[in-house]
Amino acid sequence: MNSKKVLIFTLAVALAVPSFSYAKDKKKEKDGYVFETIKENPITSIKDQHRSSTCWSFSGLGLIEAEILRTSGREVDLSEMYIVSKSLSDKAEKFIRMYGHFNYGPGGSFDDVIEVIRECGIVPESAMPGLNYGEDMHAHNELDAVTMAYLKALVSKPQGGKLTTAWKNGFEGILSAYLGDRPEKFVVDGVEYTPQTYWESFGIDVNDYVSLTSFTHHPFYSQFTIEVPDNWRGDLAYNLPIDELMEVMENAIMQGYTFAWASDVSEKGFTRNGLAVVPDVDFESMSGSDKERWLGKSEDERNAELYKLDKPGYEKKVDQKLRQEEFDNQLTTDDHGMLIFGIAEDQNGTKYYMVKNSWGLSGKYEGIWYASETFVKFKTLNIVVHKDAIPDEIKAKLSIE
Repeated sequence: MNSKKVLIFTLAVALAVPSFSYAKDKKKEKDGYVFETIKENPITSIKDQHRSSTCWSFSGLGLIEAEILRTSGREVDLSEMYIVSKSLSDKAEKFIRMYGHFNYGPGGSFDDVIEVIRECGIVPESAMPGLNYGEDMHAHNELDAVTMAYLKALVSKPQGGKLTTAWKNGFEGILSAYLGDRPEKFVVDGVEYTPQTYWESFGIDVNDYVSLTSFTHHPFYSQFTIEVPDNWRGDLAYNLPIDELMEVMENAIMQGYTFAWASDVSEKGFTRNGLAVVPDVDFESMSGSDKERWLGKSEDERNAELYKLDKPGYEKKVDQKLRQEEFDNQLTTDDHGMLIFGIAEDQNGTKYYMVKNSWGLSGKYEGIWYASETFVKFKTLNIVVHKDAIPDEIKAKLSIE
């Protein structure tokens, strides 16, 4: 082979290599979910609620921390257990006043965070980490059992059919033993604060945050109390058609806002590996080889393949009617609170919301979940968002100024 032929051969091989590599990369992409971030808003670090039913506090404060970051650039770590302690105290009082005919438990809603801050302010994590019981991470099984037993004993009125004046101090003593005292004063960066003055230092008004939902058993563009046990304070939510609620969510992210998100994570499609989708096989929309792949399979076989979730696939068609049916049949439940902070797309162009969870650095994406637009449309109970994140025309329909 002469030198000219060698040169031509070498160039041909060199040009062929990138082409082979590109095809290989494309094949690799098709073998799993590949996400491209469209818009991502700043959030604080991933937290871990561990073995405690306090997602509502972690996600509610996740929103507040993100809002402080958005408005001032200050990155803070606020005490979830300060909120939990005061909220449990309020809940215990209501339980007693209702003679025990009330849902006392460790769960809560985003409104608990707002109301505690409104009444009492907030403290940093360093002032009240809430780990006074020999554990390095939150584990509330014993605390939950002890407080429930204490309250049940009280409503039985063992002291001659009446309550004594000691019961409230006794309950606060239990909370303090496990979570620590709620601080009255503390120092941050050399400055002494109370919980109220610390909150005031951020310049944020809790009245600017609104709850939005979408159900047809109440009139649209009105407010109602979402009928779930953890909404024990009777928080009011503005009711929007689902398409307008989705419009608010997208607008919020694209305009730089995050929002607290209450959803049902008991669904099979909400995996423990960072993905939330609503798999479905719609035969009517299929043709050819796609349809042949599913025909003749049993429901168990179809489900086994659907929930492998090894790559993007078909999702259920979700509308207002289906949302309502799931809620009315109690198949959509108030399971978990999280924070939505971004939008991404998979390799098929399907939209996903980026979710900050409170399960530590778990899952494939180290504490972040990707929830498909379909899942969010289907299983959102409510969101809490700054009112300025709502498009003006929708805000006008709700009479929000």
